[in-house]
Amino acid sequence: MGPTGVGKTTFINTVSGSNLRVGHDLHSCTSTIEVAPPFQLDGHPVTLIDTPGFDDTDKSETEILTEIAAFLATTYKSGTKLAGVIYMHRISDVRMGGISTRNFKMFRQLCGDTTLKNVVVVTNMWGAVEPKVGKDREEQLASNEGFFKLALDKGAQMLRHDDGTASAHAILRYLIGNQPRALQIQRELVDEGKEISQTAAGVELNREFAEQANRHQDELAKLREDMTG
Repeated sequence: MGPTGVGKTTFINTVSGSNLRVGHDLHSCTSTIEVAPPFQLDGHPVTLIDTPGFDDTDKSETEILTEIAAFLATTYKSGTKLAGVIYMHRISDVRMGGISTRNFKMFRQLCGDTTLKNVVVVTNMWGAVEPKVGKDREEQLASNEGFFKLALDKGAQMLRHDDGTASAHAILRYLIGNQPRALQIQRELVDEGKEISQTAAGVELNREFAEQANRHQDELAKLREDMTG
């Protein structure tokens, strides 16, 4: 998981030998959930799932959440749990802006605190930055509660990916031996019978929408004041 264009599909193709379609422009390429063909790593069968980002160019955040939630509920009902979840972030990003922060908040609510020990936050695109710049950003991401610190404190790991196959395999090795766990949204939808809007992720999304609406109202009020000033 992760924002649009962060390299999720490329990572999956690199590590699994798949040929999922990769976008090379500003348009979202992964607009639906895709399951890569299974492969073996150290004797373990591995199946990777590619998901669209919540900042998809074609679909709203509500549509993306609904699609991911439906997929996760279906797999959980069939008896399948995830051994791990990878969240990807470009270390080349100068700052972690509102969209990226919102993406990760939604991700945390999907997973739930009890599943975070099965989560790896992967930073990639290290070749696009000077080593010291990248290290400074990495430290800030890990130590700031507005970024990844709260998840790391709950057991998530933060690893680097150098875009190579060996690096991708090393990341998967942190996950393939895990005890599979149900994500929070799977328990909420299937075990507790909640609607998507009642789940922690749904509540978070509605809260973000309300905050955006309030900000827009404040901006409009200020604009009117300036125009009549």
